[in-house]
Amino acid sequence: MKTRLKKTAPLLAMLLAMAGCAHVTPDLHPLAQRDIAGAELASGIKLAREGWPQAQWWTAYHDEQLNALIKQALASGPTLEVAAAQIGTASSALQRTAADVGVDISAYANANRQRYSGTGLFPAPIGGTWFTAETLRLDARYNFDWWGKNHAQVAAAVGELTAGRAAYAQAEQALAAAVAQSYFRLQGAWARLANTEQLATAQTALAQDKAKRIARGLANADEQRGAELELNLIRKRQAELRADIGREREALRALVGADSGALADLKPQPLNATPHALPARLGIELLARRPDLQAARWKLEASLSRIDAAKAAFYPDVNLTGSIGLDTVKLENLLQAASRTLYIGPTLTLPLFDSRRLDAQLDSARTSRNERIAEYNQAVIDAVRDVAQDGVQLQGIEQQIAQQTQATGLARAQMASAQARLDHGLADRGSVLGAQLALLRQRDADLYLQQVQLLAEVALTNALGGGYHEEAPLATASK
Repeated sequence: MKTRLKKTAPLLAMLLAMAGCAHVTPDLHPLAQRDIAGAELASGIKLAREGWPQAQWWTAYHDEQLNALIKQALASGPTLEVAAAQIGTASSALQRTAADVGVDISAYANANRQRYSGTGLFPAPIGGTWFTAETLRLDARYNFDWWGKNHAQVAAAVGELTAGRAAYAQAEQALAAAVAQSYFRLQGAWARLANTEQLATAQTALAQDKAKRIARGLANADEQRGAELELNLIRKRQAELRADIGREREALRALVGADSGALADLKPQPLNATPHALPARLGIELLARRPDLQAARWKLEASLSRIDAAKAAFYPDVNLTGSIGLDTVKLENLLQAASRTLYIGPTLTLPLFDSRRLDAQLDSARTSRNERIAEYNQAVIDAVRDVAQDGVQLQGIEQQIAQQTQATGLARAQMASAQARLDHGLADRGSVLGAQLALLRQRDADLYLQQVQLLAEVALTNALGGGYHEEAPLATASK
């Protein structure tokens, strides 16, 4: 009989464990994940060069001031503190979760003194006597994790930590782009202010020329008033540009986390665009290049691991616990062999009557997964849209620059012609000043388009990931 019981005991234990499994509810509302491999630009969006941005793309502008500003921002910019703190939180969560895997060992020590009642449960010589109990014990607990619950929780924590690191890379790229754009707006305002000062000088000379012609009866007062009105408008524009310069200085100072006098040495530099490029194909390479997409993907991976952990909770949990130590009521006997204690035994937890809580946990994990998938899908759409819009904008700016170059060339030819006619006595000084003003206005348009082109270049670089590159993963399957 005993032999038969020993043979059937493992089978009975297995049947009991199977009976202890709660029913895993089916996933009725899974959300489809967008396939980024099909994410492409419209066929008409093309630039002269093909390719992706390089790391530290800002160095291609060969501007030491810009390099120093971005270096300072990335080293101590306040906007990165939040992303860094999130990485720290995710790292702590990973360490806390990983601590639940494997053997958990703890030490226990206790000493107490107690008088037992002389009329209580224990008769003399225990009753009515004082005793001191000392205990030294080492406890151990091991979770076998048969169904992978703990490892799934660790995988989820790893996913959150990796997502945090990708989010930090995204914050770095966004900060570098913001510094570059603010710097180029500052340089553009400086260049246009210098050009406007030349405009004001030429317009003042024209107003003075009109006054002289009026004195000689060669012009009327309306011509002089028109010249003075134009001069007032130019001076108003100068005030606007000075305000723009002050605003961009403060924007740069905030981005790099500098004090009020840190940017005093900044100097005007020529506006020089770089040969910008646009990849012929995006596809899954866009996922590898955009840190925000990597962050969204790893958050999705973490949510899928949490679903695995929630499913594993439906199955029996087996733990092995044990302890070894010393216990005595006399301190002088504590280290004797007779005082040793030993315990070891398994613990089986069956989720027989916990299905409602487990169902709620699994449903919450699945809902969170759908939310992460929706965020990922939207991030993919936004990424392609950003690249497309910035590419189209650069296309348009290139066409505008081509037309503006022709206009500036015509104004320059007109200026040269007016000067030649003046040299031969065939024109007056007012004609030359008028041609000079027309050329300076075209120069202002040149400077404005150069600034807009630089800003669009930086925006496209940021939309393409700013030189970030992670090995593109395979598409994630829903769970």
